[in-house]
Amino acid sequence: MFVDPCNRFFEEVNDAGRNDREETVPPEIMAQLKDLGAFGLQVPTEYNGLGLNNTQYAKMVELVGGYDLGVGIMLGAHQSIGFKGILLYGTDEQKTKYLPSLASGEKMAAYCLTEPTSGSDASSIRTRAELSDDGKNYILNGGKIWISNGGIADVFTVFAQTPVKDPNTGETKDKVSALIVERSYSGVTSGPPEKKMGIKASNTAEVHFDNVKVPVSNLLGKEGEGFKVAMHILNNGRFGMAGALSGTMKKLISRAVEQVTSRVQFGNKLEVYGVVQEKLARMTIAQYVTESIAYLLSGIMDLGSEEFQLEAAISKIYGSESAWMVADECIQLHGGMGYMSECGLERFMRDLRIFRIFEGSNDILRLFISLTGLQYAGKHLREIEKSVKSGSLGTLFSEGTKRTMRMVGMSTVSSIGNEVHSDLSTSADQLSKCVSEFGGASEKLLTQYRKNIIHEQFILQRLANAAIDIYGMAAVLSRASRSLSLNFPGAKHEALLTTTFCQQAYSRTIINLASLFDSTELKIDSSMSSVAKEITENGGVVATHPLNL
Repeated sequence: MFVDPCNRFFEEVNDAGRNDREETVPPEIMAQLKDLGAFGLQVPTEYNGLGLNNTQYAKMVELVGGYDLGVGIMLGAHQSIGFKGILLYGTDEQKTKYLPSLASGEKMAAYCLTEPTSGSDASSIRTRAELSDDGKNYILNGGKIWISNGGIADVFTVFAQTPVKDPNTGETKDKVSALIVERSYSGVTSGPPEKKMGIKASNTAEVHFDNVKVPVSNLLGKEGEGFKVAMHILNNGRFGMAGALSGTMKKLISRAVEQVTSRVQFGNKLEVYGVVQEKLARMTIAQYVTESIAYLLSGIMDLGSEEFQLEAAISKIYGSESAWMVADECIQLHGGMGYMSECGLERFMRDLRIFRIFEGSNDILRLFISLTGLQYAGKHLREIEKSVKSGSLGTLFSEGTKRTMRMVGMSTVSSIGNEVHSDLSTSADQLSKCVSEFGGASEKLLTQYRKNIIHEQFILQRLANAAIDIYGMAAVLSRASRSLSLNFPGAKHEALLTTTFCQQAYSRTIINLASLFDSTELKIDSSMSSVAKEITENGGVVATHPLNL
């Protein structure tokens, strides 16, 4: 119902190149997006929205991602995170007041978290909100940077430190709270649009708050629980990123195929050469895995799961890194023409670079995956200790490999085992072995390092890479099994993509997990750390120039 009109709009009306050059979304495009209902995709119909579920939303952002990531960021910053907090935590009064005008696009929203001194470390924000003497308002002071829609938003979800009294101890401590702030409030200002590498059509600006009176009724969630609100919003919105990027990759693959099937070099079309075929295969597999992850994740969210933060982080990492690779290879296959602005591919690459940074940098998310997973594993180990002491070993062996992924907080994988199509049995066995090895490695790491594991970031990155590959395997096995069972036209091709990816992911996972305890790899980690320390102490490269100048 909504896909076809939106597809025609982006195909026939929206001009992504113009938006990029002019660094804005023109008013007539904004007006037509409003007519399409694009500003309130997941807002319930009673609040003027389209009422889409997560899977339907993923499909819509996939469509946008194939055409214009700048417009996609503007729309996503508005609803995926901008007013998402009102949807998730808002009172009935807050929803009634704000959602109708936000869903219609009459008003725009922005998510205000990042500050000059707090990027990935969101809990270190300095913006403050203190109760007025009469207790009716919070007095908000501070500033936020790099806020998408910051210069055009009418409603802001703002995170600030608030003094919170502990009811048990009576001690007052600063804790983050979330507030709904309107641009119309006295003291709210924003800076000029930032000049960016990509996603130029989207507005990015600083937002400042100078003694802004915010009614206490605009508290979002509970006082002092703003960090939880912030993280839940980001976790809830990340799945859409994978959906959008799968659409971007699909478009880039189409461009690459057009090139290699028409371009002739050395007497043959490019498509016949092995180096070209290898690129096309990697691009296609990456797109298939990203799309599979996006829709597996949106599906479990639609089923009511509230524990999907690890899967969401994985979807963001895998999707953003895969899209970057696909854009790079697409340009490579176009040769010199791919580097030219008129070809249009360089815009995709510029736009894509931000996705590995914002809404949680991939480096931090990898640590989050590892440490959160190990936290689950630690709880499980304590349960095992109790069982052993009581003489019951049943917990240790009762659920086999299913228990392992529950143990590290990834619920989806544990439900795959009995649903894999027989044509994919070898890949299913590879997944099972990876899961088992992963669980054993997690337990061994905790036993060896205990709480000090948080300082072993070289190891944690490799553990996270293993988890990402395992989840990717589960996603494609689930999808391809369904396609084979329902005899979809492309099922055999999906099986080929799945078995190829699973073999590659299996090999990477076994190597990554073995490296966690390999003395040679650990020595390399130590050497890499030493190199980094020496250049930071020197203020740059230490090695003497070959000419000794």
